[in-house]
Amino acid sequence: MTIAELPDGYTVRPPESSDAEALFAMLAAYNSAVVGFADTTLEEVAYCIGRPGFDAANDGWLVLGDDGRMAGYATTRCVGDHDLIDVEVTSQYPEVAGWLVDRTMQRAQEMGRERGHAEVIADLFVYRADEVLRTQLAGHDFATGTTYHRMRIDHTGPVAAPDEPAGVQVRRGAFDEATRWAAHAVITECFTGQFGWVETPRDDWFEALDDVPIFDWSQLTLLEVDGRMVGVCVCNDKFVESDSCGHIGMLGVVEEFRGRGLAKYLLRHAFAVDAAAGREGTILHVDTNNPTPALDLYLSVGMTPTVIFDGWRRVLPAV
Repeated sequence: MTIAELPDGYTVRPPESSDAEALFAMLAAYNSAVVGFADTTLEEVAYCIGRPGFDAANDGWLVLGDDGRMAGYATTRCVGDHDLIDVEVTSQYPEVAGWLVDRTMQRAQEMGRERGHAEVIADLFVYRADEVLRTQLAGHDFATGTTYHRMRIDHTGPVAAPDEPAGVQVRRGAFDEATRWAAHAVITECFTGQFGWVETPRDDWFEALDDVPIFDWSQLTLLEVDGRMVGVCVCNDKFVESDSCGHIGMLGVVEEFRGRGLAKYLLRHAFAVDAAAGREGTILHVDTNNPTPALDLYLSVGMTPTVIFDGWRRVLPAV
């Protein structure tokens, strides 16, 4: 794949850890213009630049204007040897955004060849309100594959902890290896087949979560029935600094145990924990094309949508 040259006046280089503050300022300004708030933190930006498995020299692009100010940023990321490539692109300048889309697609093809794939899938998650990037993706043979809603519920006072479901053992925290293995297995069972899902090898998953500064193993809850793990909820502190809210990063129940109120129990348990910690609310993201009626579930417990994202996808030959 060949791409056009970057327009005159711009230069490009890999991101470095020392770029975190300036990059945060650029991303926060861009997000504020699109959705009205920063929607990221300095800690999150710094982590993403140096996160395990991210090769900034090959998979990151920082575009600078002729005055040295940041004009665009993009990354590609693949887990293991999979054919799914996660892509991020940000720029307020259409010509820079277009170049970054081209460059990330070129890198996605390279990553596919390196892993022996005949083709690769490139996914981007984009605010519905981001007309600049939506226009670029539509012009680069992307199509929307799904839609996500960010859901929120506010806690104006104490929230009562729900009664534990009959016949279900609730395991709070995953402090030993066996429990973490079980959590990985039930997450894989719950989410396989959903848009953008890639199974992370167990050891890589352990290492990645250990390294994430906003997560602690005490924030993982498992539901067990007759010795089998059937439900999981993984929370983190992603929105504590920015919104004073807890975040449910994953919530799932295995198929044969759905419809028994287990997901609603996990939700209400997370709400009670967040309220007890003095947080103003709880946030999660839901795929509206989820095979379960997840959006209806979240609406039924009082959550409301605040931001809409679309998942855009392009399939590329890698040979």
